[in-house]
Amino acid sequence: MSKSLKRVRAALQSAGLKDRVLEMGQDTRTAQQAADAAGCELDQIAKSILSRCDASGMAVLFITAGGNRVDAHKASSLAGSQLSKADAALIRSQSGFAIGGVAPIGHLNPPRAWFDSRLMDFDVVYGAAGTPRHIFSIAPQALLSLSGAKQADFIC
Repeated sequence: MSKSLKRVRAALQSAGLKDRVLEMGQDTRTAQQAADAAGCELDQIAKSILSRCDASGMAVLFITAGGNRVDAHKASSLAGSQLSKADAALIRSQSGFAIGGVAPIGHLNPPRAWFDSRLMDFDVVYGAAGTPRHIFSIAPQALLSLSGAKQADFIC
């Protein structure tokens, strides 16, 4: 089992949530792939979008519904700094995850995070579990709490 997957499982278990990690028979690198594999709506996928905060050089996290896009202006306003694309090295060093498996929880260095309220429309949502073939299910309120994110409007 990968270290990334172990961190996600540990985060779920430390929050008192039973292991809800699912190994999929296909890649779940994109929100659409994850929704197809889980048999759920696209917006039930909790995408983890990391951006680089230009002021600090650190990554910030936007957890958004699968069909939504992060608005750069709104996101920068929330972060209090211009944001740019986080490269693979920053993502790996701060989160401990590789692109295609970035989970909303279990980061090596938990980033400041914001949460898309669209996810609250569902009883269950799914997030990447640290690998391109693993996802986990969780109630959106539990994900909001566990991720340390704040609900905010940052969607296009």
